[in-house]
This record gives sequence, structure tokens and C-alpha cells, in this order.
Amino acid sequence: MSIGVATLGEVNAREGEGLMTVSDKQPQRLRLGALIALVVGSMIGGGIFSLPQNIATSAGAGAVLLGWLVTGVGMLALAFVFQTLSRRKPELDAGVYAYAKAGFGAYMGFNSAWGYWICAWIGNVSYFVLLFSSLGFFFPVFGEGNTPAAVICASVLLWLVHAMVLSGVRQAAFINIITTVAKIVPLIMFVVLALVGFKADLFSIDIWGGEEPALGSVLDQVRNMMLVTVWVFIGIEGASVYSSRAQNRADVGKATVLGFVGVLALLVMVNVLSMGILSRAELAGLKNPSMAGVLEVVVGAWGAKLINVGLIISLCGALLSWTMLSAEILCVAAKDGAMPKALARTNSRGSPRGALWLSNSLIQLFLIITLYSSGTYLDLLYLGSSMILLPYFWTAFYALMLCLRGETYGDNDRVRGKDFAIALVAVLYSLWLVYAGGVKYLLLSSILYAPGAVVFAIARREQGERVFTPLETGVLVVLIMAALAGIAGLYMGYLSL
Repeated sequence: MSIGVATLGEVNAREGEGLMTVSDKQPQRLRLGALIALVVGSMIGGGIFSLPQNIATSAGAGAVLLGWLVTGVGMLALAFVFQTLSRRKPELDAGVYAYAKAGFGAYMGFNSAWGYWICAWIGNVSYFVLLFSSLGFFFPVFGEGNTPAAVICASVLLWLVHAMVLSGVRQAAFINIITTVAKIVPLIMFVVLALVGFKADLFSIDIWGGEEPALGSVLDQVRNMMLVTVWVFIGIEGASVYSSRAQNRADVGKATVLGFVGVLALLVMVNVLSMGILSRAELAGLKNPSMAGVLEVVVGAWGAKLINVGLIISLCGALLSWTMLSAEILCVAAKDGAMPKALARTNSRGSPRGALWLSNSLIQLFLIITLYSSGTYLDLLYLGSSMILLPYFWTAFYALMLCLRGETYGDNDRVRGKDFAIALVAVLYSLWLVYAGGVKYLLLSSILYAPGAVVFAIARREQGERVFTPLETGVLVVLIMAALAGIAGLYMGYLSL
């Protein structure tokens, strides 16, 4: 999970009001190669470095292959949905928030933005945990990234990044180059070296997990690995963000496909090759970043150092992007009236100060919670992934509705039929992800979604609008009931973070 690069220089403060506005300056046009780089950069983050262990906890080799097949088809369909909507609804430039609002009303739009925002800052929490877990390889005091020393140092880094964003510091091209190299080079080296150390007989032992009843059936194994695969692809929608910058609009679709296929191939190779170097149980027992443990088996201690150093540099670069992203999501929705006005305000340098303080304060709170919770990076990964499911579902369903109504298609039935098939696959995949997440994460995500109703009500009152329609009231009642069930589960020990 990562995010494409954006600079604070692309937004200006509105004189006298302090509200963020997009610069009228014509953006530089991007060619196909630059668009592919943006797609790849938006998807590859810290998740791939922990992929071998994350997947091995829930699936055997055969289920892994089936799971990646399902993920590949489903995520590609979602990628096409985002690309299609950016072309057919260019006026909707706020991504998942705008699509949900346009298709299903203000409260659904708000929930889409709210869920995406929570996914963003929880993603940053997981990045901090993974970062200091990687540093724990060199400095044992940091442990798994949730020791007192790790939380204290993560907190210091959090507020340093906060200060940088408030001061209007841009992400320099030099940092972009370093983080990109740090992401790609160790991954390619891992694949090449893992190919040398791969043992086909080890990979094929109990390929369907039949000798390990705890894994469940093949369907259970595929289902249980789904939230991990969602996590490593969050950011696939990033290509549509840059569609207005493309030199040739058609290149957006090409870049999406080429970038996606390249990243998918890399993810599958990292995952599958690892299962031919260590057994599933050995992989599941590795510390994260688990790629380091796998490569250490192949080439020795320097392999683990390579992966850890590459990940540390990559995560440090990603933290600034995700800090900006989590604040920007709130700011955009606030400008449209879906969030309280205070969250739309910026400082004199154009930084969204209200949204930034709220996002980073919650990150700080969750960092402290990691001290007292048995939850790990993987738990944060699952929780963050569960929050993105609703925004993805509403986006896919909105694309399906456009096809059913024929809106923007005119008499072009061939294109409409193709887009309908893609949107239907994306909708079914989104529903499958909700099922794969299970009741636990459905209830836990409801606990995080429900308080958003208060924020939404404040924003609607500020706009002088009716808060909830009858249908939205029904949705809220169901959401509150699910949240109460989740809270009861936490209290009685049936659920845990």
C-alpha cells in the first residue's frame, strides 16, 4: 500500500478565507512511461515486504495460486472501473467520495470518504509499526514495532512529519527517486535470488493444506488471504487521479493495465517463490518484514539487511505521502460540505491544518494502543483493508448503474456491454471481499463508521441542509446496531483488535 506523489505546491491558500483551492496553472502533461511509473508507485508500499508471512498465516500453496487468480481478475476490473469513470464522469474529480455521492446520496458519499480516510491514517499506523519492526532487526529495543521505545520514537517521527507538512515542505524529486529505487531494486534482487534457491518439491508438499486442519478448506484459505491481497493493491485507483495530466487520455488505460500486471507479477513471484524456500509453517512464524527472513535463508545475513534497509527508506518516504493523503481526503470532502468547515481550512502555506491535526492525533492514539493491545501489523492491515471495502463497492456499483441506465453511452451498445461486464465483475469481487473479511472485521469497521454520523450531521447543519433522508436513517440504524454488536464483542472478548 502506497500512494502516488503529490506536492503541496499544487494547492494554494485562498486569500482571506484560508480555504484550499486547486491552482489554475495548467499541469504538465505526462507520457505513458510517467503514467506507468505513477501506477506502480501508487501500489507498491510496505505491504509486499511482509507478504510471505502475511499470506502463509492463512493459506497453503495451492490456495495461494487460486487466491491470486481471483485477486488479479477482481482488482483489474476495479482498475478499469476507476479508469472508465474518470473518462465518462470527468467532472467528478474527488474519487471514491464523488462517485458514491453521485450514485447514492450525500450520506453514502460521506461514508465513502470517511472509510477511505480511516484506511489512510490506519495505514500510516501500520507503516510506523512496520518501520520500527524493521529497525528492530538492527536495534532489538524496537522489537516488533510496538515496544515502548518503538512507540516513543514513532511518535517523535509522526510529529516531525506533521511539522514538515504544516510548513509546506514539498516532496522533492530526489526523495522520489530514492524511495522508488528502494522499493524496486530489493524486490527484483529478491526474485532473482529466490529463483536460485527455489525448491519445487518443498513448494508442492501438502499443496492444498490438507494435512493442516487449522487452515480449513481450500475455499476458507482463499477467503482468509483476501484482505491481505486487498492491502497490497490499495492505491490501484491512483491512476485515475492523474488522468487529467495525461498527454494522451488513452494512455491512462494502458498505464493502468501495464502497471497493474507488472505489480501483480512481482507480488505473485515474491509470494510463490517464498513458499519454495521455507515451509508454510516456517513462513508464518517469521518476523516482519518476512522477505528479509526468506532472503536470509537463501544468501545469508546480508540478504536480510538488504531487505530491511530498502524497506526502511521506502517507508520513510511513504509516511509523508500518506500524512498528506489522510488530511487531503478530509479537506476535499469538507470543501464540498460533507465534512465540517473547520476541516477545509488551511494555513498560510496551503496545508490543511484542521484535517492534519485530526488525522495525526488519531494516529498518535492508535500508536499508544499498540502498547496495550496484542494487535500487530497484520491486525492493522486487516482493519485498514476492511475500511476500504465500502468505498470500492460503491464505486463499482456506481459504474454498473451508469451502464444499466446507459448514461454517457448514447447508442454505443458495444462499449456499454463491455463496461457492464467489467463493472459487474468489480461489484461481485467487492461483495466477495466483504464476505472474505468475515463478521469480525465487518463489526470492527462498523464501530469506526458509526461515529462518522455525528461528523456528517454537524456538516449538514452548517450547510443548512436536512441531515438524513428516510433511507439514510435506515442505513444509520443498521450501522449503529452493527457497531453496538462489535462493541459488545470487544467487551466480552469475542472480538479483539
